[in-house]
Amino acid sequence: MYTFKSILGVFIIICFTACHSSQKEETAETYEAVKIVSAMKNVMWKGELQGKINLDTISNKKGLYGIGPVSYLTGELLINNGQSYVSKVTSDSTMIVEKRFNVAAPFFVYANVNEWTKVELPSNIKSVKDIEAFVDEKTKTFKRPFAFKLVGTMKSATIHIQNLPKGTKVSSPKEAHQGQVNYELANEEVEIIGFFSTEHKGVFTHHDANIHLHLITKDEKKMGHLDAVAIEKMWLYLPKK
Repeated sequence: MYTFKSILGVFIIICFTACHSSQKEETAETYEAVKIVSAMKNVMWKGELQGKINLDTISNKKGLYGIGPVSYLTGELLINNGQSYVSKVTSDSTMIVEKRFNVAAPFFVYANVNEWTKVELPSNIKSVKDIEAFVDEKTKTFKRPFAFKLVGTMKSATIHIQNLPKGTKVSSPKEAHQGQVNYELANEEVEIIGFFSTEHKGVFTHHDANIHLHLITKDEKKMGHLDAVAIEKMWLYLPKK
């Protein structure tokens, strides 16, 4: 004959086992959390231009993705699948892109993603705003924020590289963008690395956006912050849940 205590004990064991299994299942279905260092608003409004993270201190570089500016706003940074790229202005129409990790950023967002789900972009997705809306629609059940990427061909794009004059003091976004150089690209095969969040405006996205994007061309000779794009044919890669 079962006593109340024995029935209660069995119930507790069942509950514990179910909860434990659920936690294990949830862990298996999620990807590593996005890591954030400092914030864009600290750079733009408080003038915190100095490096807050040295990229070579990030130990796990397997499937590593990240974006941000170079310290003192003297260039742009991109980590694409474990490889770090640094772009700097050389003239109004030229730039230099180097592969190196020995560089610092005043704010930075990064994550490790080793498995992706590939989604073809519909033909009506043409602009940065279209990309933002489509990514949002496809990831309502995702853990946010997250990294994503786009791979393919674009008709045209505008990217910029920060190039703040040495010694400049910054206390507003307008001051922070002094010296910025814009570059127009056309008919290039590219990769676009992005980070999505609805909760990090002023941290790693601008105040009017939920995504922050950096573009690199297939030949790795051009890289910068993506401001505008006209898409030809691209695939969206989302982190596999």
